Amino acid sequence: MNFTPNDLQNLTFKKSIMGYSEDAVNEVLDKIIEDYTAYIRENIELKDRIAVLNEGIQHYKNMEESLQNTLIVAQQTSEEIKKNAYEKAANIIKEAEIKAQKIINDANQEVIRIKFEYEELKKKMHIYKSKAETLLLSQLEILKSMGETED
Repeated sequence: MNFTPNDLQNLTFKKSIMGYSEDAVNEVLDKIIEDYTAYIRENIELKDRIAVLNEGIQHYKNMEESLQNTLIVAQQTSEEIKKNAYEKAANIIKEAEIKAQKIINDANQEVIRIKFEYEELKKKMHIYKSKAETLLLSQLEILKSMGETED
């Protein structure tokens, strides 16, 4: 049976002829009541402290959950940024390869054009040379014939 401090305070003993001294029993009961009251008060304080600590634990659990969620979001964002960076790098490389191929194609076209111009100039030079040679030969013939007529 659990006694409250009030139960202990109101507790009475029957008196017997050779029984305990009433003052001694009351003094012991007073000490028991005092100790019991202190234990109850301490128990209530400890329960209150446990409740406060449980609230703190819950607060930290909520923070931990929030941090875990933030970490997951950060990891997902990091993966997405990395994926986008790889895609962007691949696109840059592809564009650079396309530009390089265009430059090469343009350069090849320019080489073909220059070769064509070179061949055209070579033909024109050959024609000019032939005409000049023919002209000089005809001029030489005229000079020779002039020299023969003067003699």
